[in-house]
Order: sequence, then C-alpha cells, then structure tokens
Amino acid sequence: MNAPTSLCTGLLAALLGWVSLSSLQADDKKIVLIAGPPSHGVLQHEHKAGCMLIEHCLQGMPGVHVVVQTGGWPEDPQVLEGADAVIIFCTGGDRHLAIQDDHLKQLEPLMARGAGFGCLHYGVEVPKDKGGEAFLNWMGGYFETHWSVNPHWTAEFKSFPDHPIANGVQPFAVNDEWYFHMRFPEGMKGVTPILSAVAPAKTMERPDGPHSGNPAVREAVAKGLPQHVAWAFDRPDGGRGFGFTGLHNHLNWRNPNFRKVILNAVLWLAKAEVPAGGVNCSVDDTLILSNLDEKRGRTPLDVLRDAPKVESFISPVTGNP
Repeated sequence: MNAPTSLCTGLLAALLGWVSLSSLQADDKKIVLIAGPPSHGVLQHEHKAGCMLIEHCLQGMPGVHVVVQTGGWPEDPQVLEGADAVIIFCTGGDRHLAIQDDHLKQLEPLMARGAGFGCLHYGVEVPKDKGGEAFLNWMGGYFETHWSVNPHWTAEFKSFPDHPIANGVQPFAVNDEWYFHMRFPEGMKGVTPILSAVAPAKTMERPDGPHSGNPAVREAVAKGLPQHVAWAFDRPDGGRGFGFTGLHNHLNWRNPNFRKVILNAVLWLAKAEVPAGGVNCSVDDTLILSNLDEKRGRTPLDVLRDAPKVESFISPVTGNP
C-alpha cells in the first residue's frame, strides 16, 4: 500500500470512528439534576451532595449523560437544552426554583417534547395557584398545602409494583420526613404508586395546619389507607414524571433500597434502560459526606467529631442498611 492510499485509509477510519462516536453521544439520554442552595441544618436537605451522589452512581451507565447544576437554577440555558429528564431537589413552596423568574416557561418546551420531570423531598411542594397545575400535569402529583402533610415517621415498605423503578428493590423501612396524602389526578389516572406504607396514628398528633393536618388526611389515616410517598407517572403526551417525598435525612442514602428506588427512577424518567436488578451502587460514609454544604458555620464533619452526642442524632435515620 503506497503512502497516499495509506493516508486516505487512515483518514477514512478516523472519520468513521468520529461519526460513530458522535452518533453514540447524540443517542445518550441527557439527565439534568438541579440542586437548590443550602437549606435546613447539617445532614438535612443536602441538595448538592444528594445530586452529586446520584451523578456518581450513574457514572458509566451506558446511554446516559448526567449534568449537575448546583447552587440554584442554571443561568446558562444550554444546561437544560435537549434534556431528556429534569430532576429538582430544592426548597419548595413559595421559594421553589421552578416557579421563580418564569422558570416554568423554560420547562414547558422540554415537557412538550416529552422530557421527564421529577422532584425530590421539599421539591414536590409548590403553591396550588402557582405551579400546582403544571406539577400535576408533568409529575402526576404534588404536595398541596392544607391537603398534604409532612410528619417524620418510620415507613415500612413491604411490597412493590411491577414497574422498572422497583427493579431489584427489596422490603425496607426508613425513618424520614415522608410527606403523604399528595394531590394526585382524579382516579390516580396515569399514576403508579412505587412506595406506599400505612402511616401510624402518631403522624396525626399535630393540630391542623398547612403542612400538619386536615380532616381529609385524618380520615384516611384512621382508616389505615396506604399512603403513597413515591410515585411514577405516565403522562398522556408520552412523557414521564416521578415524585419522591423522602430525603430530609441525608444519611438515608446509606440504605441500598432507598438509593435504588431513586437511581432507577432517574433512568426511567429519561427513558433509559433500567437494569433488571436495578441500579447497584455501593457507597460509604466518605462518599455520603462528600460535597456537603457548610451550614450555620459548621460542616457535617464538625458535627460528627462531636461524638458520642452525634449517635443520638444519626441513629434514627439509618434505616436498614
């Protein structure tokens, strides 16, 4: 083979390789995780650390590309451009990132083309008159004040639906601020409960209030009706939604089944393949305590150095690792 022929062959091979790589990247599912600014106390509402843990666990998964936006809503519109799924972990209510500065309008075109939408913990709450309808349509449910409640309790999850988000998930119990009595579509149309548990009577000990109780939820708890604290939603437009009400307690990432539900859901939202046994990701406290926000002048590592006092702080939230 002469030099010109060899050169042409090499260039052609390189070009074909570049085309193949470009095609693979174009087919990847783009998953955008938006972490709100610091909130609450140490090891609570750890938005940044939680989103970065998800990114760590999904690294190397075939066909997905994960982008983490920390500190609030992305200023660069390209962060959201082409997203196949958007997951928000932030302070909710009137301060929810999605309802600030017309951010809902930035999400509308993504939802219109079928992108998935999910929220974690406080992020599932928006005002009924400002974001409630959008969240109901995109996520299939949300925390509605004076209807939903936010007690801390140990939820026992004993059975799961035949759904990709439940792949490989085994029965488990975790203490968290599990919101329940969500506002769902009439007849639960399109909604598949993923995590459901019967709330104990003690969850109704607080007086009625926007987050603590109301006649409707008291009646449901008294009847022993299962309360759905995580759900999947198949939208009429072909998009998908997911809500997960736990994650007040950051150390609950220690629980492998707790982790697996969230990781499976992130893939499912983007219409990526969920492994038959679910996403397996081993983590340790070094990883869990990475990327934490400094809060109130103290880092979580400062708190952990205060042992043995810390034992009473962490023991109720470890679940069944």
